[in-house]
Amino acid sequence: MITQLDERGFDELLFATEVPVLVDFWATWCGPCKAIAPILEEIASEYSDKLTIAKIDVDQNQQIATRYNVQSIPTMILFSQGQESARVIGSMSKQALLKKLEGLF
Repeated sequence: MITQLDERGFDELLFATEVPVLVDFWATWCGPCKAIAPILEEIASEYSDKLTIAKIDVDQNQQIATRYNVQSIPTMILFSQGQESARVIGSMSKQALLKKLEGLF
């Protein structure tokens, strides 16, 4: 349910998708990133008709992380029609994440 992105497919997904895209900027060594991964899987499954969730590894795709000024991970950026509409930093519960994104997708 979650799309794995790299620099080549990043812009294409953001502009080709009709629903908002929540991009999780993460790394394999990041404990909080691992903690929020199952929560994102649940949200991707439950809201698949309203939201696309994608992940991009900041170690493998540093140019994208720099372009969006990602300075700590996990950082989740919600894009609507290719534009950033929300940014959430850090691991949190499913309820807290959905509350921060409430009304945006």
